[in-house]
Amino acid sequence: MIDQTSLDTLLRRVDLLGREVEQLRRDLLRGLTAPPALSQRKPSLFGSVRAGDITGEMIEDAKRELFPSYDDL
Repeated sequence: MIDQTSLDTLLRRVDLLGREVEQLRRDLLRGLTAPPALSQRKPSLFGSVRAGDITGEMIEDAKRELFPSYDDL
């Protein structure tokens, strides 16, 4: 038979474990619902343009390449 002191100690430990499990469950659910920090980064075009500054002419050239005129077909 377990004496009262041992029983109280075991019950406290079970209570602490239950609280810890509840905190872990809460942390897990928050992690599943919150978007990861990496996905919040904005995309960067750094290093993808050869020149230092983007000129209006470069923009127009890119538009012509992306959206060709149907007259050329």
